Amino acid sequence: MADLLSDAEIEAELPAEWDREDDEIVRVYEFDDYLRGVNFAQMVGEIAEAQFHHPEIVIRYSGVEIRLTSHEEGGITDADIEMAELIESERDA
Repeated sequence: MADLLSDAEIEAELPAEWDREDDEIVRVYEFDDYLRGVNFAQMVGEIAEAQFHHPEIVIRYSGVEIRLTSHEEGGITDADIEMAELIESERDA
């Protein structure tokens, strides 16, 4: 079980393109076509399975929204920050 992060810890550790919305961290990735977004969502799903930390994923025509929170703890933990960083590193690869 992970500990909730403080507001200061979240602000310091949150990857640059991510935003905080209440007890979640959120990012929308933009794509030129629908299938690129679908492929990206699949890649995120594979990371989530490996980490056993599953985000909410919303696929739209030109974008994919990722929302992370640690439901068991009731907010944002290191596991959410780590998932965001892993997604960012795979997106940039």
